Amino acid sequence: MNFGIVIFPTKKMQDYANSFRKRYDPHYALITPHVTLKSSFEASDEQIKEIAEKLHNVAMQHLPFQLNVLKISSFQPVNNVIYLKVEPTKTLDALQEDIQTTVGGSEGEYSFVPHITIGQKLSNDEHSDIYGSLRMTKVNHEEIVDRFHLLYQLDNGSWTVYETFRLGKEK
Repeated sequence: MNFGIVIFPTKKMQDYANSFRKRYDPHYALITPHVTLKSSFEASDEQIKEIAEKLHNVAMQHLPFQLNVLKISSFQPVNNVIYLKVEPTKTLDALQEDIQTTVGGSEGEYSFVPHITIGQKLSNDEHSDIYGSLRMTKVNHEEIVDRFHLLYQLDNGSWTVYETFRLGKEK
């Protein structure tokens, strides 16, 4: 089964991201807006129970932290993804690194750039037009993150929560 680890932002930020995703992200119906901490990986039922136990330990070692969303940006020319840029912090980087080390496996195709995707799978012309109109949009959002989520992928391709881990808390 496929699993992933994410931070879900507040409803206010999800609604804002979804206002773009409805139009520009074909994965809109498959997953809620999120910051990916560990991209898709495979694990058996036994393996995921062990991983979940280790993730509880990771969560206890990290305190809640502030997440700042700064602007709209793009991964072009690497790919035609438009996203809400999350300010990288030592705290967020440390959490992501601990999760990556704990879960193991490949580190993914790209280095960790915290973001919330709002547009993807765009043609070059679509990307140019959409990003050209959105990149000057002012974004200034702050929130406190106090948990992360282990997700699993359903047969229809959508993602749902397997377990939630509260930062700085015992089970």
